[in-house]
Parts: sequence; C-alpha cells; structure tokens
Amino acid sequence: MSTRVHVMTFVVVLVLAALAQAQTFKVLWNFGEIPDGGNPIAGLIQDTAGNLYGTTSTGGYGRDESDGVVFEVTTSGTETVLHRFKGQDGAVPEAPLLRDSEGSLYGTTTEGDTSGNGMVFKVDAAGKESVLHSFAGGSSDGCTPKQGLVMDENGNLYGTTEACGASNAGTVFKVTTKGKEKTLHNFDGGSSDGDSPAGGHLLIDKAGNLYGATVFGTGTGCRDFGGCGMVYKLSANGKLTVLHSFAGGSSDGCFPVGTVNMDKAGNLYGTTSYCGSSNNGTVWMLSKEGKETILHNFAGGASDGCTPQAGVVLDSKGNLYGNTIQCGADGAGTVWELSKKGAIRLLHSFDGADGENPIGELLRTATGELFGTAAFGGGGSYGTVWSYVP
Repeated sequence: MSTRVHVMTFVVVLVLAALAQAQTFKVLWNFGEIPDGGNPIAGLIQDTAGNLYGTTSTGGYGRDESDGVVFEVTTSGTETVLHRFKGQDGAVPEAPLLRDSEGSLYGTTTEGDTSGNGMVFKVDAAGKESVLHSFAGGSSDGCTPKQGLVMDENGNLYGTTEACGASNAGTVFKVTTKGKEKTLHNFDGGSSDGDSPAGGHLLIDKAGNLYGATVFGTGTGCRDFGGCGMVYKLSANGKLTVLHSFAGGSSDGCFPVGTVNMDKAGNLYGTTSYCGSSNNGTVWMLSKEGKETILHNFAGGASDGCTPQAGVVLDSKGNLYGNTIQCGADGAGTVWELSKKGAIRLLHSFDGADGENPIGELLRTATGELFGTAAFGGGGSYGTVWSYVP
C-alpha cells in the first residue's frame, strides 16, 4: 500500500510539473525607449512566418524626437525598428497595425504631420513610410485617431478619430488606396449618438458593415460624461444604428474601449472599463437581436483583474480571452480567460518586472498561443512584448 501511495504521489508531481511547464509566460522584448521605442499602447499583429508587428507611443531618435516607432519582434526575441517617427511624418501612434498581402503595414498616429492632428500612414515592405492622409481637424475633418484600421476587399481603409468633426465628438472615415479621405459619420454625442471612439480597431463584416464602440455618449447614465458609451453598427451606405447604450451603475458597464468582436452566430463581445457590480469593468455579450448579457463583473483585488481597455478575443469553443490594465496579484494588470460557462481564470498577473499595464488587445493564434504588450515595466521600464503558451 505504501509503495502504491508513493507511486501515485510521484505521478501527481509529474502531471503538475508538466502543466506548469506547458503554461509558460515569456518576455520576448524589453523596450528601452532610445533607440528602440517605448510604451507600447497597442496590441500586436503577426505574419505567416510568426513575426510580430506593433507600434510604440514614445521612443526613437532621441529625447527631443521620441515620437514612437513601428517595430518587428521575432518569436525568438529579436527586435527590428522598421520606422522611427520624427513628428512631421507622424507622432505618438497608439493603435494596432494592419498588414496587407504584400507586407505593407498601415496605421494611425494621434499627433504629428503638418497639421498636428494625426494621420494615416503606410510603411512598405522595404521600410519606406508615406502619409496617406493628414487630418485637418476642425468641423470638416476628424483628429486624434486612437484606433487602428481595417481594410475591405478593394484595399480601402476604415478607421475612426477620437475628436473633431462636426460636433467635436469624433468621426468614422474611409481612405482609398490613392489617399482620398471621406468622413462616413460624424459622432454628435448626446442621447442618440456616441462620442470618442478609442482603442483597438473597427470590425468589418463581409457586407462592408462596420461595428465599433464609443467611450461616451447616449443614454442618461454617466451624465458628467454625456453618457456611458455605446455599441454601434455603421452600414455600408452610411446609416448608423445604436445597438446598445450602456447604462452604467452596478447593473451594466460603462466606457467601452477597444475592439468589438463577433462570433459565427453574429453575437458581439467586448469589455467596459468601469461600472458593473464592483465598478471595475465588465465583459459583455450583445446578441444578434440586441439583448445584452453581462458575462463577467471584474472584482479587482489580487484574484481578479480590473479596468479592461482592449476588448476580447474568442476561441472556437466560445471561450474569451483578454487583459486588464490593473489589479491581479501585484496590481500591475492581468491576462485572463473566461470560459463559455462564465468561469474566470487568471492566466498571468504582471509584476512590473515582466511588464505593467497591458492596454492593447491580445493576439491569439490558431494553436492557442497568446501575444501582447505591456505599456510600462519590464527590464527597460518602457514596456514589453510577451507571449503565453497554454
């Protein structure tokens, strides 16, 4: 009997060791600001070879020209700066990149260029940058784009600006392959429209409809902010439909930031930064018929995250994955999994040394590996690129 107990104990130890080894968090790159960039706000994209691409909001040439970079990081942990922004060609990118079949990268910067209102840029496979559109600001154009771009089958780019436009509440825009820009919608806030889209990128379906969220606007809640935010659909012909207005308080979320995602059934998913039962944010689902369900209320503290600002990604089984910029075991943010049955599991708690405050959305591969950035912390104190293998 004693021998059997020892054998069983040994087997359990081996299983636990295998699980610990399988679930591996790894820092792939520590940013140092100069000359490699610093403070990545956005998430990552990946090419077919597995290389990762992103932007940093600071860093580059020197203290007086630290306007951010476009970078590539291999999965083995080697970084290459593809472009350093110098102000006139853009500054302070805070949104994820888009990559086409030829290897060109597209993105937005919140500042820079001649107008100072931000712009849409392209960096080709050879590393040459070109400005596709410089935002003029004012009532006739948007300014300060804080979301990334999506592309239709004809190569046209779509995105949002956080501010300016007819009501200074932001815009939805289109930029053609030749750089011609058109404002598709001016947000006007108030009770019937949203205000200030930010974080992640839009979602585009096969019919050309766009889906997104605004941080503020609509509804009677969160009155000091003109509303608690909303989820919307912008049809291919330019008609905006409010799909859900967040009410705030303890029964609903408020201030959604990041990408809205969709499953095969047409249900939408995302996060809110605040409100919910503990005022630490929520994970929500919106059915195709427009019914909202709160899937998780973040509790904060050491055992849960708080303040998510990146939306969610889904796997084929209906499980959701995301991050929070704060709370967790060391208060520096978390990576989490929410099962289809509603059980939350922290996959990683940042401790500062491996990164702090992950703001950008996660990248999940077909094999389940997760990649992301942390805006601060790490060995260089200017953020990290990391991976998590389940």
